[in-house]
Amino acid sequence: MGGGRAAVLLGVSAVVAGGAMIAPALTASAAAGCSVSYTANSWSGGFTANIKVTNLGSEVNGWSLGWTFPDAGQKVVQGWSAAYAQTGSTVTAKNVDWNGALPAGGSTTIGFNGAWTSANPVPSSFTLNGVTCNGGVVTTTSPVRTTTPPVTTTPPPVTSTTPPVTTTPPVTTTTPPVTTTTPPVTTSTPPVSGSPLARNGQLHVCGTNLCNERNTAVQLRGVSTHGIQWFPQCYNNTSMTALAKDWKADLLRIAMYVQEQGYETNPSSFTARVNSYVDLAEQNGLYAIIDFHTLTPGDPNYNLDRAKTFFASVAQRNAAKKNVIYEIANEPNGVSWSAIKTYAEAVIPVIRAADPDAVVIVGTRGWSSLGVSDGSSESEILASPVNATNIMYTFHFYAASHGDNYRTVVARAAQKLPLFVTEYGTVSASGGGAVDRTSTAAWYQVLDQYKISSANWTFSEAGEGSAELKPGTCSGSDYSSSNVLTESGALVKAYIGTAHSS
Repeated sequence: MGGGRAAVLLGVSAVVAGGAMIAPALTASAAAGCSVSYTANSWSGGFTANIKVTNLGSEVNGWSLGWTFPDAGQKVVQGWSAAYAQTGSTVTAKNVDWNGALPAGGSTTIGFNGAWTSANPVPSSFTLNGVTCNGGVVTTTSPVRTTTPPVTTTPPPVTSTTPPVTTTPPVTTTTPPVTTTTPPVTTSTPPVSGSPLARNGQLHVCGTNLCNERNTAVQLRGVSTHGIQWFPQCYNNTSMTALAKDWKADLLRIAMYVQEQGYETNPSSFTARVNSYVDLAEQNGLYAIIDFHTLTPGDPNYNLDRAKTFFASVAQRNAAKKNVIYEIANEPNGVSWSAIKTYAEAVIPVIRAADPDAVVIVGTRGWSSLGVSDGSSESEILASPVNATNIMYTFHFYAASHGDNYRTVVARAAQKLPLFVTEYGTVSASGGGAVDRTSTAAWYQVLDQYKISSANWTFSEAGEGSAELKPGTCSGSDYSSSNVLTESGALVKAYIGTAHSS
């Protein structure tokens, strides 16, 4: 799940830099039993691909999708919604636990970030469980962008970029240097009168709830940025004012990727950008979640030294502010709860040394599913909770992929654990596909019943179903009208704007 994984480009078209549409679809034959839609969006040296496979034969329980890259320099770097293996140019993607059943006529969507050297052609044929798909392969590619989005220390002028999506984990054998200078401690800006921040002040955890400074339970509703290296043009004072006044949002989650052209490429620059967004949120009376957006590698301990350096800096700089919440690991996956707990108990004291009062949110097992996506549950957390106070536990969901079995666990866990849904989508876990209004409404009912705060993925103009804004929106000044909102954006805005305890 998530954002992580959640940020994908689906369908047969996408938008590239400058808002231009991608090249027309190319078609090629394939074989019986399945059909495939392959969508790719490229930048210099890399690409994001999404594959929708439809089963045209009898029901399949457990599947393996295979293809061969036409160019030897192409490779899968990091994927989602499947387990990937590559030998030479041949790739195999096998189902994960939640999408293994494909009924006749059923489909599923998977995706990955890839790399290429001299060329980035698309595969022309696929196999499903060894049978060549002859139901047709539709491929859609974008013109190659000549540069990757630049890293800047402040929100840059309005431009339009097309993102890759989830984290790409270059393997590092060295520990990033610790900053040698002490960042200035920034004092708090008086909140906007009547804003969520003005009404509630410093938040804290009381029992299983998030509470304001009067010890009253509150439920925050808001949005998450996309990766701040990809859509910086969407995060400015105009858009934050729109979120506060028109959307009536309570919070902004700042998704700072650690890998995938993120923090590890320029720690000081990304730290400065996060701080600038914290200030923007505060100036508009919004709470800000500082999200250390790790996804791959799934073990957060891989980034432990980076996390200590980053959180020591932002906690000291923002300690006087009342709007900051720290999310220390986005979506741990492929790792035990004990490893996540070890990481949390190493990072939280770093934050507390500078900012003893702020709420800290701890990621959970199975892509922050409370372990459900790994076949576990909240019981492992209850049996061995993190040894820290004023903390909450993360849950992520995507409405079209996560149904009643997930809602049952959340409803049960919310009666014993303080939960915060720091990321959710109205679509599938891939970040694309159709909006599932029925499941989203059921999720909203659970969130409201237990006063669980939430942030929707994603406040951006990404060409994907989960994006709240239509492509091109961030080059203008309208972030709120029906003219610029996607179906998901309109649904989320309506939910955020309804009366609730914030």
